[in-house]
Amino acid sequence: MTADIVRYLTHPQVQIDPDVPVPQWSLSPLGRARTEALAEAGWLASTTQIVSSGERKAIETAEIIAARLGFTIEIREAMHENDRSATGFLKPAEFEAVADQFFAAPHLSVRGWERATDAQMRIVREAEAVLTRNRPGDVLFVGHGAVGTLLFCHYSGHSIDRVHDQPAGGGNYFAFAPEGRRILHGWRRMEDLGSAAG
Repeated sequence: MTADIVRYLTHPQVQIDPDVPVPQWSLSPLGRARTEALAEAGWLASTTQIVSSGERKAIETAEIIAARLGFTIEIREAMHENDRSATGFLKPAEFEAVADQFFAAPHLSVRGWERATDAQMRIVREAEAVLTRNRPGDVLFVGHGAVGTLLFCHYSGHSIDRVHDQPAGGGNYFAFAPEGRRILHGWRRMEDLGSAAG
């Protein structure tokens, strides 16, 4: 027996601090409130596995949901966001420009960032390691926008392109069926979970 639905959820809003390494940023009050509302709504009651990136903001998101469901999360360090340590914190306008280049030239390292092709292979490998265990119940991956988009592109058969990126603000998810890894729907806001199938 395999999972029924697999969802990939990105962490919502974070507390931006240029003096703290990005992987150590935590959820902002808004991000935490959005996650708590999702957890309390009960739409993820069929979830039996929550697998999180090792970054603090993802772990916080996953733990809020897992606490409501009554089990612990699994942390997979290699589910982290694309490695941007070469530049560190970038102001929003500059970050968006570099992110555009990251998706537009997936085989190149833009300003020392991890290549999109390498990040895609990494996140697919991590997802497959979990899914091939074939455990019953729904699976919830909790991670990040860029690698989440790369995972979506892989399973949907699309070339890497930022046109498939999540909406701004984070706290979005897409869903796919474990059988054949068939995409059920693209990005939706976490608040939309329960309003339609998946």
